[in-house]
Parts: sequence; structure tokens; C-alpha cells
Amino acid sequence: MPVFEWKGIDAKGKNKKGITDAETIRIAKEKLKKSGLFLTSISAAKAGATATDGGSSEGGLLSKEVDFKKYFQKISQSEVAIMTRLLSNLFGANIPVVDSLTAIIDQVENEQFKKILSQIREEVNEGTSLSEAMAKFPKLFPPLYTNMVKAGESSGSLEIVMDRLAEYTENQMALRSKLSGAMTYPAIMMIFAVLVVGILMVFVIPKITKIFEDANITLPLATRALIGFSDILASYWYLFVVLFIGLYFLFRRWKNSKKGQRRWDKWMLKAPIFGDLTRMIAVSRFAKTLSTLLASGVPLLSAMDIVKNILDNVVLIKVLEEARVAIREGESIAVPLKRSGEFPPIVTHMIAIGEKSGQLEEMLTHVSKNYDVQVDSKLNALASLLEPLLIIAMAVVVTFIVLSILLPILQLNQQLG
Repeated sequence: MPVFEWKGIDAKGKNKKGITDAETIRIAKEKLKKSGLFLTSISAAKAGATATDGGSSEGGLLSKEVDFKKYFQKISQSEVAIMTRLLSNLFGANIPVVDSLTAIIDQVENEQFKKILSQIREEVNEGTSLSEAMAKFPKLFPPLYTNMVKAGESSGSLEIVMDRLAEYTENQMALRSKLSGAMTYPAIMMIFAVLVVGILMVFVIPKITKIFEDANITLPLATRALIGFSDILASYWYLFVVLFIGLYFLFRRWKNSKKGQRRWDKWMLKAPIFGDLTRMIAVSRFAKTLSTLLASGVPLLSAMDIVKNILDNVVLIKVLEEARVAIREGESIAVPLKRSGEFPPIVTHMIAIGEKSGQLEEMLTHVSKNYDVQVDSKLNALASLLEPLLIIAMAVVVTFIVLSILLPILQLNQQLG
């Protein structure tokens, strides 16, 4: 069996080297990867022990397996976060940028991601900076990411910047996971409720109401309303589907317009229940991002320009644009934010203290952590509130349907008795 020499680093960032045996170099890579090592180089240990990275060529084209999955793979934020963390570890072990990218490419399983990283490695190998190479893929590496990498390259602290980027990406993923987790159960309940009521209306109620067709009784108002709605839904259900889709696209078109987006975003900040949560998430994201950028050496005005692009609310974006102009004219950060009325007083107060004490990054970090806790609490309270409300709503609808069916049956029994 062929023998291979390898060099790499372990999960703690320590340099390692050794010899392993495997049938092919690919199997050797997989074997070492499973043991938690990140390879920087691997080669045959002795002459004549070469191995091909792949299977036999017998059988021609018909014997090759076509992996359609790789053509539809998407690159997730989780993969970017893992790559960023690995780069931080590799840079911390004094591994050159090109070698670090090579080591990561060997570990990546997503073919699309592997291709992009290979292109970045080629750019860096030809003399382009890492930040410039990454900037060519803005969907994967947004301005926030590339500007921080650029600041790290300029200051010689790329390892620290990559560590902060990894932490930032992981925190954003955790927040997104909390939001989706809190909304998943209520969403499933709503879909289930709509399906149950739809099945009752279209299939069950029409069969039950046939009992009353030959009966000489006056049906209660609730029963007549239920039968009428059931008939309309059963006969014109496709119109309801078309109407729903049409209204959805009209809403999207209005929301994407300049005027509509501003009105919607303004309402989202003041909406009952969800308004406070929306503002808390925005403030937490603002504070965390600005703190990360400033701590990485990005200038304040550039940092403000980047931060506004990660907020999904045009009202808050306008506030940051006006604040950036005010800062350029000599004002502090806290004054224009306080003047807007969109940022909570405690936030502007803590920012003002941070500016005066020269600890703005630390103060922004405290603000972010504080609001992360509040977001967690708010999400838990929201989930606890929505669940019983949905159950009550389902109970009311089902009770109405049951009573609308039972009342005429009882009335018919009385007449027959």
C-alpha cells in the first residue's frame, strides 16, 4: 500500500507532520481530515508510490458517476464562518496565505465554494491582496468582510481580524437561527390550521349538509353562512389561490418601491409586538458591526458607510447617512443618533460615554451584548404568546364549524321527536 508524507495543523493551531498509508492520495486526505487535521501539504513518501486521485477509468464515460448535486449546491453562511475560523487558525500558526487557502480547499466539500476559493488562491498567488481577491465575489464576501480583511492586511493583524470576523459571522448566524426557531412552530401551526379548515370546507361540510337538503327546517344563520362559504370555496377555490398570489405580488411590488419601502419600514419599527423586536435586532446589529469594524482598524466614516448597508430598514439607514455627514462636519456619533429619535436613549448615552472615555469599541460591544439578551427574552416571550393565541384561534374556528353542524341536527331531532 502506498505511503504518504504530510504536513498540517491540528484544531488547536499546532504544526503537525507524519506518515500515513492509504490506497490513494484522496483516501489519505480523507483519512487525515477525519482525524481533525488541516493539511498544508501531502506527497508520496517514496519513489514509485504514486497514486491517482480518483477511481479506475475502465468502462469509459458510461462508468463515470455524474454528481448533479454539485451543480445546485449553494454556499451557506455556515461554510463561510467555518472557512473564516480556519483561516484565523492557519494565520495564527504562521502559515502563508496561499498555503492556508490550499489547506482549506482540500477540506471543503462544496464544489462551488471550492471553485471560488481556488480562484481567490490564484489571484493571491499572482500578487493580488486577499481582500481584493475576495471583493470579486461580493455575494459571498460583502463589503463588511472585505473591508475588515483589508484593514487587517494594512495593520498586520490579519489573524486577529479573521478571528473577529468568524465570531461576528457566527453571532449573526446564531441570531438568524433564533429568529427562525421562534417563528417555526407558529408558522407550522398556521399552515396546519389552514389545511384542516380547507379540507373541512371543501370535502367534509358539503357531504354533511346534504342531510339538511330534504329536511323542511329553517337553518340557523351560522349554518347558512358556513354552507355558503363552503360552496364558494369548493366551487371557486382556484380564484382564491389566484387572488392570494396576485395580492402577494402587488404587496411585494409596493414594498420594493421607494415610497412603499419607507412606509413599511417605518411601520415595522412601530408595529405592536414586533416593532420593539425589530428595533432591538437593528440596534444590536449596528453596535456589533460598528464595534467589530472599529476594533479591526477601519476608519469611523468608512465603518459608518459599511454599517448602514447591513441594516434592513431604510428609516435607520437614513439616520446613519445623516449621522455620517454630521460626523464628517465635526459632531460626535451620539448627537445625530439621539437627535433622530430612532435609537433608544440608553444606547446614545452609552455611545457618548464611550466617545468621551476613548472606549467606544468596548461600549458598543456592551450595547450589543445587552440587546442580544433582550432579543432572546423578547423572542421567548413572543413564542410563548403566539402559541396559545394560535391554539385559541383554531379552537374558535373549529367550535364554530361544529356548532354550525350540530345546531340543525338537534333542531331536526326535535321536529322528529
